[in-house]
Amino acid sequence: GGDSGGVMDRVVSQFLAELDGIQSDGKESIFIVGATNRPDLIDAALLRPGRFDCLQYIGISSSKENKENVLRALTRKFALHEDVSLSEVAGKCPQTYSGADLYALCTEAWLTAAKGVIGRGEPSHSEGTSVVVRRQDFIASLDKIKPSLSQQEVQRYESLHEKYSK
Repeated sequence: GGDSGGVMDRVVSQFLAELDGIQSDGKESIFIVGATNRPDLIDAALLRPGRFDCLQYIGISSSKENKENVLRALTRKFALHEDVSLSEVAGKCPQTYSGADLYALCTEAWLTAAKGVIGRGEPSHSEGTSVVVRRQDFIASLDKIKPSLSQQEVQRYESLHEKYSK
């Protein structure tokens, strides 16, 4: 990179030494998993056999069903109003929504619902007022939460996938 003191070179060198020093006793296998959102910056030495020799691209899921499954997992502890259809919400999400975007959407919907409870001045019970997330909370949140990745960025990742999967 662009560091003047060679810090990145020293970090990579130390990491490679640590990686090469890992040994298995033969009874158990050791798997080391790394993740990055910048595969184009991976030092070539890390990709040599015996190090990170298997690359797996995990892209953004554009299927409505997968988004719905993620939404279901993210809202499992939410009190959802009966008017909420996670299938409908998933269908309204932009195609480039990432998992982080879905998390932000759910958080924003819950906060919108909580603000509604406070705004209506609902009395609190000894165990607290339950925040019920409604369809309108998700719809309002969809307008606020924009995709963190542009279509161009998704295409860049796809081209990197093509480059590294050969």
